[in-house]
Amino acid sequence: MTEPRKTVALIAHDNKKAEMLAFVQANKETLARYYLVATGTTGKLLADHTGLEVNRMLSGPVGGDAQIAAQVAEGRVEAVFFFIDPLSKHPHDPDINMLLRLCNVHDVPLATNASTAAFVISPKAL
Repeated sequence: MTEPRKTVALIAHDNKKAEMLAFVQANKETLARYYLVATGTTGKLLADHTGLEVNRMLSGPVGGDAQIAAQVAEGRVEAVFFFIDPLSKHPHDPDINMLLRLCNVHDVPLATNASTAAFVISPKAL
């Protein structure tokens, strides 16, 4: 019997979407082994440019971050890669903070940049 695929959530602020796309392209073979979930705009970008199957939630500012946070709280996400733009304000900061808090509450690995994400998906980590 095959073990279900682990879930990785992919989220990127607008100024970090290119960085997320480059990360996913560079790690496409590894990420293809996971069930991928993403906020709407990020998910569309990744699916369109990589051919990977990405289950898309709503766009982050209209509830996508909260949808992924709920999945973290329910134990359905093994890792979150959230490339955050630390130099910009975001209207949905409460949702972002909720997601970050829930990753910490539920001990879910959270990568906020490409270097950390690469470590998390390395064979030694996940």
